[in-house]
Amino acid sequence: MGAVTACSGPVASDATARQDARTGTTAPSPDTAKAPERPEPEALRDARLNVRDGQVVGVGMPLSVTFARPVPPAERARVERALEVRTAPAADGAWSWVKDRNLPEGQRIDYRPRAFHRPGTDITVRVGSRLTRHVTVGRSLVATVDVRRHEMTVVTASGERRVPVTAGAPGMDTWNGTMVVSDKQRRVWMDSRTVGYGDAYKGYYDYAVHLTASGTYLHQNAKADTYAGRGNVTHGCIGLATDGTARRFYEQVIPGDVIRVVGSKETVAPGNGYGDWNLSWEQWRAGSALT
Repeated sequence: MGAVTACSGPVASDATARQDARTGTTAPSPDTAKAPERPEPEALRDARLNVRDGQVVGVGMPLSVTFARPVPPAERARVERALEVRTAPAADGAWSWVKDRNLPEGQRIDYRPRAFHRPGTDITVRVGSRLTRHVTVGRSLVATVDVRRHEMTVVTASGERRVPVTAGAPGMDTWNGTMVVSDKQRRVWMDSRTVGYGDAYKGYYDYAVHLTASGTYLHQNAKADTYAGRGNVTHGCIGLATDGTARRFYEQVIPGDVIRVVGSKETVAPGNGYGDWNLSWEQWRAGSALT
C-alpha cells in the first residue's frame, strides 16, 4: 500500500515553526489534530426505552427504543451506531428496525439476542449519552398454548405443568406464534368496540397478562370454568378458570416471559407487541440499517 498524503490543511512554514519554538507552543499537525466531535442524532433526544432501571425481566424480553418522530432511512445507521448493549455473560445479539403496530415506519428499533437470554444475564443498554438502563434476566418461563388441545404447558427450571385453557373461537382465532409478556394488570377494562367486535363484551377482567398491542391478553374468564380444556369460545384472548388457575399464573409471570401459541392461524406481526421472535435470525439481522 502506498504512502498516504494528508491534504486537510496547509503545512506550517519554517517561520511559523520558529515562532512556535519561541513561544513554547506546538502547532497542531494536520494529520494529528482532533476533529470536532459530531453531535448525536437529534432522534436520541426524546428516545424512550421499554425497561426500567433495575428491572428483572423474562428470557424473551427485547430491548425496544421508540422515537418521538420517524427516523428517515438515511439517518437510521447513524442512530443505530449510537445504541449499545452489553451482556454478562456475552451473547450474540442485534438491533433491527421494527414497524410498530401503532407507530409510523422508522419510529421503533428493537434489540434481541440470537436465542432467548440466559437466566441471570446482566444487561446494560445505552441510548446515546442521555439514557442508560441496567436490567437482569430472571428465571426462565416459557408457556406453550395449544389451541387444538385447549391446553397450556408452562415450563420453568423446576419442571412443567399443564393448564386447561380456552382460546379464540373460529373466526376470532388467537394469534399464532411467539409473544412476549409486555405487562400485567390485576384488573383491566375491556371493551369489544375498541377491537371491532361491536357490543360483544364490556367490563373488567381479572389477572390480565398483556401479550399484544392489538389487545390479546391471557386472563381470567368465567367461560373457562366450563370450556377450558374442551373448546375455544373467546374473542381471541386466552381464558383461564376462576378457581385460582388464573390468579396462580398471574402471580408467577413477569414481563419478558414467553407465550407461544401453536395450532392457530395467522402469526402475530413482529411489531404487534413484542413479536420479534417470529423472525428467523437471518430475517432479524436483515432489519438492521448497518447490514
